[in-house]
Amino acid sequence: MALAIRRTTTDLFTAAKWFARRDCRFLSSLPEKAEETAEEAPKRPGRRSSSRNPALEFRHVYPEFLPDPNPKWRNSLREKLERADMLKRRNQIDIPEFYVGSILAVTIADPHAQGKINRFVGICIERKGCGLRAEFILRNVIDHQGIEVRYELYDPTIQRIQVLRLEKRLDDKLYYLRDALPEYSTFPVDMDPEILPEGTPVPLNPVQVKLKPRPWLERWERQELKGVSNIEEHLKEKDRVRRELRKTPWEKYDLMKQYRKTIPEEDQNEIWGEVYNQLHQLQITRKKTYRKRTLSTPKPQLG
Repeated sequence: MALAIRRTTTDLFTAAKWFARRDCRFLSSLPEKAEETAEEAPKRPGRRSSSRNPALEFRHVYPEFLPDPNPKWRNSLREKLERADMLKRRNQIDIPEFYVGSILAVTIADPHAQGKINRFVGICIERKGCGLRAEFILRNVIDHQGIEVRYELYDPTIQRIQVLRLEKRLDDKLYYLRDALPEYSTFPVDMDPEILPEGTPVPLNPVQVKLKPRPWLERWERQELKGVSNIEEHLKEKDRVRRELRKTPWEKYDLMKQYRKTIPEEDQNEIWGEVYNQLHQLQITRKKTYRKRTLSTPKPQLG
């Protein structure tokens, strides 16, 4: 009992110090932002505005480089070795920037497929995991049948990952596309890539999908979803009452819960300092490659 109380006290003290450091850093940065004039603001590049602090940019572009915040799964030696393997893999294959909601085409080596390769096009509905366990799911509707494929990001059988449309969605996960109308998950397998001009911010797609009538795979009405438009149309009064009873508005004030889901900034700076040079060089190489490509390849006309 005494040991449990001591551990809880230690966690509270550590969390208090973390939030105090964060608030001090925030307050110390206010004068610098206040001195910025309106003429200087547009000069910043749209997509790389946080280049002065790599951690602010890389934690969104390369989330798998950050370890699991749960101390039970932390091991500094294993994490360091995994980051080295991830960088070696990125030197062999171009793993582009993408987010949940982006449309990708993944080509893998498949000994049972014609030509020994298999290519799948779909929308990314989930991206999770850290280190070599990072993975993502693509979804597409082909011949009126919803198909989902889960890929490991650093799987050696992956030959190419191509971003056909780079964009974000309103929610962090798009599982509700499984219960949505098929047109929201249907993409042509021969879709041409849409290349954004350099410096363009990642577009946010504000589309709101329409769900099919119940039953659903999950109780979407109990989740705070921004990308669904017609949940209320399919609810009964008892569903609304149960939703209100299961709300937990106090969790946004739970500092310990936020602390346990966050990697301390000191650890982030150490990680990005270790991998920044190689990732930055890979970004430069990718930009040079994109400049050499044409916006779209003309299709042969049948005459």
